[in-house]
Amino acid sequence: MGTKNPGRATGTVTQQLIEAHLLSGRMEPGEEIALRVDQTLTQDATGTLVMQELEALGLDRVRTEVSVQYVDHNILQTDERNAEDHTFLRSAARRFGVWYSKPGNGVSHPTHMQHFGIPGKTLAGSDSHTCAGGSLGMLALGTGGLEVALAMAGRPLHVTMPHIWGIRLVGELPPWVSAKDVILEMLRRHGVRGGVHRVLEYHGPGLASLTAMDRHVIANMGAELGATARSSRRTTRCTASCTPSDAATTSPNFSPAPERSTT
Repeated sequence: MGTKNPGRATGTVTQQLIEAHLLSGRMEPGEEIALRVDQTLTQDATGTLVMQELEALGLDRVRTEVSVQYVDHNILQTDERNAEDHTFLRSAARRFGVWYSKPGNGVSHPTHMQHFGIPGKTLAGSDSHTCAGGSLGMLALGTGGLEVALAMAGRPLHVTMPHIWGIRLVGELPPWVSAKDVILEMLRRHGVRGGVHRVLEYHGPGLASLTAMDRHVIANMGAELGATARSSRRTTRCTASCTPSDAATTSPNFSPAPERSTT
């Protein structure tokens, strides 16, 4: 399913991303819509159930463009339980054609941004901070494990069409002020439920001075606002700082996804 308007794209970045991945429903706030999912992200605290759900679905290989299993939450080896989970996740990743990021490789969200993130793609993750992917101009949504498992099986992701907030950034961050202060100011103004059923879309000349990691910090903590997703309108600077999605093929810290069956 491609973009429904073959001509010049119109609307906000969020609207364009939703329209390009819309499978059913109307793009009216409050309406249920179904989206095609390009990428998925799971972590070890939630991934074990996701993999079991894939087994229950009888799936042979994931149907997404990219699915990655990260081990970044329960890495303390005080007994055998975490280690057994990691062994299971690694074997399941090989079984279903999923990239595996081993313990110590890094926190899932910045690691995914650096190795797999692609502007314009959709990302569904079984972690609330999946929205950090919005820093690259992705439509990145944190959701439940069952929803992610269904997305990995090629099923649509059903969500409520959100309201879109435009947040205009101007100027530059002064000394001793970081990108985290931007999102903390948003929290001060709107509270922990101010972003519920909303996508926060940052734009304006102030973006030009923010690095990709600055944007990642802002997008990541949108979860604390309760927002559905966060996005940044792309600029040359942001796009140029993104690592191509095939970079993981040269990294010793990833176990590559097995070749997927073509039958």
